Amino acid sequence: MTKSDVDPTVRRLRDEISEVDRAIVDAVNDRLQLVARLREHKASLGIPFVDPDRERELVDDLVAANRGPLSGEGLRRLFRELLDLTKREVSRG
Repeated sequence: MTKSDVDPTVRRLRDEISEVDRAIVDAVNDRLQLVARLREHKASLGIPFVDPDRERELVDDLVAANRGPLSGEGLRRLFRELLDLTKREVSRG
């Protein structure tokens, strides 16, 4: 057992990080469900699933609203990956 394993502050912060991580997973799963519903609705109307202009607008709005400490570039990279992941996951179903 290492010193960091028994330190109460380390344990508490790790527990808090784990809670946030679970919340992130829940939020991504919620997002996937909503995007799947949007994809189905768009398909019923003959609207293309992917809208690059909307994706740019979404990320630009998030960058503008971001208070940090996540950098604007970090946020852009995170959402590029999230958008790519979302498209892959929703297309699987």
